Amino acid sequence: MSSVSGGRDNPLTVSVASMIGTAVESYDFFIYGTAAAAYFGSVFFHTGNELIGVLASFATLAVGFFFRPLGGYLAGHFGDRLGRKKVLIWSLMLMGIGTILIGVLPTYGQVGIAAPILLILLRIVQGIGFGAEWGGAVLMSIEHAPAKRRGFFGAVPQIGIPAGLLLANGAFLASEAIFHGDWVWRAPFLFSLVMIATGMFIRMNVGESPEFTEMQRNNEVRKAPALEVLRRDWRVIGKIIALRMAETGGYYVTTSFLLSYVVLASLASKQDVLVGTIIGSALGLVSHLAFGALSDRIGRKPVFLLGAVFTMAFGFPMFLLVNTGVAAMVMLAVVLGLLFSHDPIFAVESSWFSEQFPREVRSSGISLGYNGASVVAGLLPFLATALYGWLGWTGPAVLFVLLGVISTAVAALTCETAPVKRAETHAGQPDSALA
Repeated sequence: MSSVSGGRDNPLTVSVASMIGTAVESYDFFIYGTAAAAYFGSVFFHTGNELIGVLASFATLAVGFFFRPLGGYLAGHFGDRLGRKKVLIWSLMLMGIGTILIGVLPTYGQVGIAAPILLILLRIVQGIGFGAEWGGAVLMSIEHAPAKRRGFFGAVPQIGIPAGLLLANGAFLASEAIFHGDWVWRAPFLFSLVMIATGMFIRMNVGESPEFTEMQRNNEVRKAPALEVLRRDWRVIGKIIALRMAETGGYYVTTSFLLSYVVLASLASKQDVLVGTIIGSALGLVSHLAFGALSDRIGRKPVFLLGAVFTMAFGFPMFLLVNTGVAAMVMLAVVLGLLFSHDPIFAVESSWFSEQFPREVRSSGISLGYNGASVVAGLLPFLATALYGWLGWTGPAVLFVLLGVISTAVAALTCETAPVKRAETHAGQPDSALA
């Protein structure tokens, strides 16, 4: 694979452009998680029970995750048919429409049951838009990158996730300091208008993936790539879903659930979790690049296993730190969870998952696998809250550990694809499906 070295096709330029677009979409998606945990239980659901209100708002959070596989299917199909760039532009537009409209929704007190119904419909729009985002963004980076540096360049758009979370939580902290009443949660949603416009401008000014351009030139474009990859590579898609459990599940337990847990258990302020999330996300801007570069040197699997094994080991210590109620310990728990449970895994997913599929169905394969995990991940804040109501803090702690067990077991059975490692054990063979 070759790429043009200058201008809008430069690997670093394309990766940074993908990262900025991903940060914008992540901001839109994550402000909903923060709002659901901290505000929507009382704003959109008519209940006097705080726990029931949180459960209801987390149920609407899950709805967006349920529709991410649909977004992934559509994005994968059209990304392999029409190009990675076109899908990225449409996904950002769809996500932006859903987010801005949430910011102007009437509350339950104003329109009654219509409020949560409208919220759910817009959450569906968000879910489809976000599901269409990831595959195209990482493939633009991976397919422009030199073979031996895919780990690093693939990690660049991944830092759009912590950047988006950083912006989302920072927006809520700033909004709480500036505004009052409903404007506290409305302002971060409405601010996304500026970010969407910025992201659209950036994405319009990058070149199409050279891999896709070559596919078109060689007449390799498939008529039904998503269906083809489902029939042929469903086992690989299933592996990717299982591999993501520790990363995506642990992420939402560490952020969205803990945000509610410290309040429900009267342990600390939700601001302590928000600050911890901001610190962890800021560190993630560097850690993702470091873990991605490390995977180019020692392989994808060892870096991935670092995060998966840490998730197994950290479930109970994380809650013990939070249970102290000391602000610094709460922040430390969140930071460690993000830095060592999430970041090593997420940093290598773009390169490792992409290298599992040939280019003609690659967008479909990684989009279906990545978003298939979202069906489970979207339920986890709800499930963690329900387990807390039933078993206390040990319930969500066990859940966190089990997520690590699943990902660790599947990672041990998944083949290594990094060129440096493949060259050691498969001399003379193609280094990966992406070669």
